[in-house]
Amino acid sequence: MNAARTGTGAELGGSLIHPVIRYVSAHSDLAYETLFLAAFLEAVPVVGTFIPGSTIILSLSALIATGDLNLVVVFCSVISGAALGDGLAFWLGYRYPSRVRNLWPLNKHQVLVYQGEMFFQKYGRAAVLFARFLPPVRAFVPVTAGAMGMTPRQFYPINLVAILLWAPVQVVPGMLAGNAYRHAGAIAGHLTLPIIAGVAGIAFLIWGIRRMLKFG
Repeated sequence: MNAARTGTGAELGGSLIHPVIRYVSAHSDLAYETLFLAAFLEAVPVVGTFIPGSTIILSLSALIATGDLNLVVVFCSVISGAALGDGLAFWLGYRYPSRVRNLWPLNKHQVLVYQGEMFFQKYGRAAVLFARFLPPVRAFVPVTAGAMGMTPRQFYPINLVAILLWAPVQVVPGMLAGNAYRHAGAIAGHLTLPIIAGVAGIAFLIWGIRRMLKFG
């Protein structure tokens, strides 16, 4: 059952990511909004399991090297999206601790909710930090932390540190890949899509492997 769900999620992510990246690369004015949404949706319980937000962020970060995107604004978009997503998920669990399991769509994914609870019980507050680097468990730990009694004063500082550490891991590799192609002497306009496609392919492969190892 888990393997089937994982396969479906990976197929859905694969079918979505390339059209999104192609469209945004041709309309760079939408890139910052796309980066914000990618970081936000990846933090939403259940939704984040099927949205390869990290792959989108990594891929679009290659546009920093071409001058189409500003590094500071990219970081602001990614950080704010992740903080809002995690914050709302935590608030949901904190506000409705006894009802969160029965809320849709969490009530349709009890196994994933249980795994999030086990992860939080194993690592305690540190789970908030660790989960940021472990898709798709990151989509369940914030809501679980709230439901299991972690206070806002405990959650938000740790979560902010986690996001500030996580953001460069998503952005910098894509930017460096873009720089590598640019300094190889290729014409940036012709390489934008190949750069993005290559980075996206590698990142999506890593994302899929992590999912299978975690939930296979």
